[in-house]
Amino acid sequence: MKLINVFRKTLKKHFDRIKSEKLKQRLLQAVPFRIGSLLTGLIAVGYAELYGWAEKERIYLFSHINWLIFILTPACFITAWWLVVKFSPNSKGSGIPQVMAAIELANPRHNYKVEKLLSLRIVIVKIASSLVMVFGGGIIGREGPTVQIAGSIFRKVNEWLPPWWPKISKRNMIMTGARLWEELFLQ
Repeated sequence: MKLINVFRKTLKKHFDRIKSEKLKQRLLQAVPFRIGSLLTGLIAVGYAELYGWAEKERIYLFSHINWLIFILTPACFITAWWLVVKFSPNSKGSGIPQVMAAIELANPRHNYKVEKLLSLRIVIVKIASSLVMVFGGGIIGREGPTVQIAGSIFRKVNEWLPPWWPKISKRNMIMTGARLWEELFLQ
């Protein structure tokens, strides 16, 4: 945490040297979107790689030990269900309806509800449970979960902004994260 504070102070000192207030505002407002995009991209690519690995391993196991399907599939389904129920009940579902609800609720009055729909805990549980499901033979897509992951990351980046940073609407951050991945998957 000390390293982050030192980085913030150094960044602010250099930033204060810029004379144009309009340029400062535009630069500051662009940074969180770029950070959110970078983090989301890294996590989404890692998730896609793990997803592909889980599919390949499942195919390999089921083709070499075909009776394993009767043990591994129910065990994986129960494990994935348990992960969701135990650690993050709001990570169930595809992820897209949760992001749509979070966008509608993105105001100070409903912050606690948005936290339940989009959080880092949901990112971890969503990834872990879907990978376990795929490994066990479940047929699920990663597009919906990636939209919820992107919305969660963009929301968290917005929360991490220091108090002196120009405020960016939580709704805009969540929508940007969701739209970013929706656009990529539709092309």
